[in-house]
Formats: sequence, C-alpha cells, structure tokens
Amino acid sequence: MKSILTLTVNPALDISTSTERVISIHKLRCGASRLDPGGGGVNVSRVIRRLGGRTLAVYTAGGPTGEAYRRLIEAERIPSVVVPVQGSTRQNFTVDETATGKQFRFVLQGPEVSEGEWKACLSVVAESVPVNGYVVASGSLPPGTPDDFYARVARLAREGSARCIVDASGEALSQALAEGVFLVKPSRRELGEHFSVELDSQQSQIEAASALVADGSAEYVALTLGEAGAMLATKTGIIRLPVPLVQVVSTVGAGDSFLGAFVLRLAQGQPIEAAFRAGVAAGSATAMTPATELCHRADVERLEIELASAVRG
Repeated sequence: MKSILTLTVNPALDISTSTERVISIHKLRCGASRLDPGGGGVNVSRVIRRLGGRTLAVYTAGGPTGEAYRRLIEAERIPSVVVPVQGSTRQNFTVDETATGKQFRFVLQGPEVSEGEWKACLSVVAESVPVNGYVVASGSLPPGTPDDFYARVARLAREGSARCIVDASGEALSQALAEGVFLVKPSRRELGEHFSVELDSQQSQIEAASALVADGSAEYVALTLGEAGAMLATKTGIIRLPVPLVQVVSTVGAGDSFLGAFVLRLAQGQPIEAAFRAGVAAGSATAMTPATELCHRADVERLEIELASAVRG
C-alpha cells in the first residue's frame, strides 16, 4: 500500500446532540451529546483507519479545545504530527430536531493563524511528503492563511513525487486548480462557484468537470451530487454512480468519508473505477449513521459489493 498524508489546518471539535424542537429564546433541553475530532483531513484519516488503512495526519491544535482534540485523536490511534497554534481550536455544533427530523449545523470560524504557524504546516508537509504516495489537503482555511495555501501544498507534493488531492472551496480551490492537482472533490455548488455558473443540468455538470481535466487542472474530478449520486471525470470520459438505497440519518462527514475510501483504494492499487465505488459506498454508509458519527467498515464493504453488482448488471 502506498503511503497517505492528510493535512487539516482548520480542525474542529465536533459537538452533537438532539432536542425536541429548536425554538428561539427558550432554554432548550438536550439529549445525550458526543464529541468527535472533525475537520476534512482528519476525518479522511479516521475513515481510512476504520477501513484498515494507515495515514499520517498533520493538523493544527491550540488551547483547551485543542488539547481535547488531541486526546480524541490519540484514542483512535491515528499516527499524527500536531502543529501548535496560539489560538484555540474551533468547535462545530450539530443539533438534531427530533420532532421534525431536521438537522441544524453551526460551523464556527477557526482561530487566527499567524504566518509562522501556517508556514510551519507547510514545513511539516515538505518533510513528510510520501514519495509515490498521496497528500490529501482537505477542509476550510482559518483566518490568516493565504488563499494559495493549498496551491503551495500541491507544489510541495509534486516536488516530493506525490499525488495531491484537494477538497476545498472558493479561492482556495481555484488557486489549487491553477497549480494543478491529481484529484479534486467539489460539490455541485463548489464547482459552480469556481466557474461562476449554476450547474443545474447534468450536461452542465459534465462539461464543467470535464473542462478541468481537459485543461490539466486536475487529472480526476469527483463531483458529488447528493441524492443524485456522483460522477467522476477522467481523461477517457465520465463515470456515473447512483447513491445506494440507504436510510439517511445524517450527512455530516459523508464527503470526507467518500474521499477517505477513494484514496485508500487507490493506495491499495485498485483501479480508479473501484476507488470511485468505494467512495460512494463510504459516503452513503456515513449518511446511515447519526450526527457526526462516521461510516462502519462492514457497511462500506457491503455497499461496495452492491454497487459493483449494479454496474455489472
């Protein structure tokens, strides 16, 4: 198996709970709560760990929440390098409204990161790039981080003979694409923002994803489309997959799970089509779990088989 490094510069301590109804002003009595170490790259590492793989997770942490975050990562036995920051690691808050089935997600802003701190992240990446492996840069950028941060990561990965995978949005995504990456995983909205268009038809989605492959911005574009499934743009064409029939409980972490399973299967030497199926399976398996819980290996492997059978059929 090829080595995988994940990078998370804006991690979050995910807090999830439930209440009967979300009502303004009133004091809301909540049910049991859970804590999870969240953030794009870390979630990718957590999913890969659950599926039997191994990564090196590079992430920032600071303050009391950062200490709690570190302990949760250590409890999951994920090899990691922590880049200390002065500010306190942010928190995200998810509330399930039991009376309606609605989910409310509060995503907080990360701490201000100094130039020395974000450059320290790049230094760790430069020292740890897995030769012939994968560098997964995923998640939002905290205040103080330059828009070309992921583009710099992509450059470091290429110089270290690794393939860079980016899951980002806005200017951070655009500048990474300008640098050139192996794979990007935008949502329909994120890809539309990059091109400043509404991708409201299947044809427009195919054209936008294919354009990034054609101009060399990315070798592969995995476009996730929620209930409509996902498509993968390659140099040889488009691969589409439906979402397996599962009971959706919470979509928190589904995109990160998609990416984790996808890159793991690639690192294991599986063909791109099989990796894509694994990604869809893992995203769907995570949607079956409550709140901020991630996918279970048995569910992922079962859905992989189902998707493979559907493709053959």
